[in-house]
Amino acid sequence: MSGAVLLVDDDAAVREALSQTLELAEIKAITAGSFVAAKDRITPEFDGVILSDIRMPGRDGFHLLDYAQGQDPDLPVVLLTGEGDIPMAVSAMGKGAFGFLEKPCAPADLLNVLERALKTRAMVLENRRMRHLVETGDPAARMLFGTSDQADSLRRQVRLVAQAEGDALVSGAPGTGVSKVAEVIHLSSPRSKAPFVKRAAAGLTAETLAAALTEAGNGSLFIDGIAQLSPQLQMSLGEAEEGSQARLIAGSTRDLQAEVTEGRFDADLFYRLNVLAVKIPSLADRPEDIPVLFRQYVAQAAEQAGLRAPEVTPEVVAGLMSRDWPGNTRALMSTAMRFVMGITEDVTPDGGLGLAEQMSMVEKTLLETALRRTGGQASAAAEALKLPRKTFYDKLSRYSIRPEDFRV
Repeated sequence: MSGAVLLVDDDAAVREALSQTLELAEIKAITAGSFVAAKDRITPEFDGVILSDIRMPGRDGFHLLDYAQGQDPDLPVVLLTGEGDIPMAVSAMGKGAFGFLEKPCAPADLLNVLERALKTRAMVLENRRMRHLVETGDPAARMLFGTSDQADSLRRQVRLVAQAEGDALVSGAPGTGVSKVAEVIHLSSPRSKAPFVKRAAAGLTAETLAAALTEAGNGSLFIDGIAQLSPQLQMSLGEAEEGSQARLIAGSTRDLQAEVTEGRFDADLFYRLNVLAVKIPSLADRPEDIPVLFRQYVAQAAEQAGLRAPEVTPEVVAGLMSRDWPGNTRALMSTAMRFVMGITEDVTPDGGLGLAEQMSMVEKTLLETALRRTGGQASAAAEALKLPRKTFYDKLSRYSIRPEDFRV
């Protein structure tokens, strides 16, 4: 569980017992013996929730609740009540407390409430992040999802190509979103207010190409599947662009360099396009982005369908991570739509595997991916995964993974 719990209680023994319960559940506990000690942690940026006793000397739990509400009305506060404090706790709920628990509380009840509060907090912060991206006007951050190094690199490439002038090439495996990336390049460029015109290369003629360039004006013309352009148009595309103010963005799911070698694509056109090129990574190259992308697609599909987004559980994530995705993000998006509609066969993990086995498959995939990216350099892979080196090597041993197998 991500996030942390700010645990506020003046009784050191209670703090110790509760923090041990949280740590056993792999929830980070930040302890404080009073409101004054906790005050500086209570900010709109705090990525966790607050668990506080009601009765404390000086500033009590009600004061803490009021202060937290003033700092961030969406910051969940769970109150711990003693015997006879239930009416007070119910009153606090009316003032915005997320929940309350009567001491002593069963660990299962405590963790259930806190996990719900942490999920709520994570959703609030993610929504704020997305709103910020919309307000900052960065189409690459707003439309190209993922937290991996490859996703960051893709956004950087898009921004750089967008700000440059000249023809550009967007390539990637089928389903990686070539058309979408081309549009983001346009929206990130100084031409963003001008038209973005899309045409399929197959069947395009000199006349329809000239018309598309005219329609694009001083905006961008995206030709999808550029390899399917007729040989004559490949050779004359530069002439067709003469006199036009439009920028050409070409898209391809084929290896154009190989097409040139085989004599199926015009070399001059390829080298002109390849000056400003963006290569989209496949899902196989960035498996850690699969849960991030899937949650985003689920939210979008639910909004479009007017339905409540179902919870993406660890079991669902394990099922997604255990699959190959030859259809890339397009296939993942279709799966998310079916998931929202209640058709979940393709996100259900192998019924013969328990949750621990499924999550082990996810962990093994992430370890191998990190080693593949770093060329088998174990120290760099451990750093990328933010793991202590001993922990990293212990995990490699558990899965019989050898770093040398990933060295070139």
